[in-house]
Formats: sequence, structure tokens, C-alpha cells
Amino acid sequence: MSAYNASAIKRFFDVVLALLVLPIALPLVLLAFIVVFVLSGGPALFVQERVGLHGKVFRIYKVRTLKNGTADPMAGMRRDDPHFIPVGRLIRRWRIDELPQIWNILKGEMSWVGPRPERPEIVSECIVKWPEYSKRHDCMPGITGWAQIHAPNATPEENGEKLVYDLEYVRQASFTKDLKILFTTVFVMFR
Repeated sequence: MSAYNASAIKRFFDVVLALLVLPIALPLVLLAFIVVFVLSGGPALFVQERVGLHGKVFRIYKVRTLKNGTADPMAGMRRDDPHFIPVGRLIRRWRIDELPQIWNILKGEMSWVGPRPERPEIVSECIVKWPEYSKRHDCMPGITGWAQIHAPNATPEENGEKLVYDLEYVRQASFTKDLKILFTTVFVMFR
């Protein structure tokens, strides 16, 4: 594992960037909450358990983009999914649904950059298929990551493809790599 993944520098950068982005993110999240509530009813905040650093389970926060009460565990993870609310795809496209995770960053449960945290049941399945999958949890999970910019539309069925990039990140993480991933993520959002 790269020493940078557990460094005070990475944590400092995460907190400073979160505080800088918060004044822009907060109005966007509030607007998204209002739109989601008005167009679909029900809660606008989506909370789900995910697996983080060293396999610890935590609660991730997102703007809800799927129909309220959707029971399909794969909902929202397939191309052309019918479970999206009217503006759900747009909210995801612009990554507005991820902005509440700034709270996870401030709490020290996530980073801006790292492997995306998965649900416990997906992690269990992946560890059976790929025992090295658990090495993803040697660093803090992130809002974006090396796998997200190389396989942005990969579904859980394609976790093996993403795993290669996640393990590369865990081994080679650095401040410059984090900056590259963040800038590439912004570029992908606007193309």
C-alpha cells in the first residue's frame, strides 16, 4: 500500500477541498433535494451501508435518484435502468448525487479519491470471485477514483475490470495522482 493513502497530507487535502467545495455544493444539494421531493415524493436523501477502510461498514449519503421504494438491489446500476426518477439520470450525470458524501469526507469515512465503496453483499460476492478484492479496503474509499475514470459506466458485474485499477491506485497513490484523477473526473463530467 502506498504510504500516501494513510498520510496526514491526504487527510488535510480532503478536508480543505471539502470546505472549499461546500459553499458551492450545499445550494446544489438543497436544490436537488427540492426537485427530487417535488417530482417523486418521498425522501430526497438516500442512505446506504457501504464497506470502507479496513472493511469497516459505514453509512454513505447521496441524493436519491431512483423511484422511492425500489427493491431491486441492482437498480440504478444497469444501463437503461427504468427505476430512475425523471431527473435522476441528470443528477447522476452531473454527479450532484455524490455531493452529500462531503459529509462522509469530513467525518473521516471517505476521501475525495479512492476505490468506490460497495455494499457489503457485493463485497462478499467479489471477495469469493477475486480474493485480492479485499485489498481495496487498505485505503479510504473515494467519491471518485482511478477505476471511475477508466471504467466510468462499469456495472457491479464488471467489478473485475475495475479491480485492476483500484489495486493499482492502492499501490501507487500519490498527491499528484489524486490531482490527476480529480481533474480528469471534472473533465469527464463536462464532456
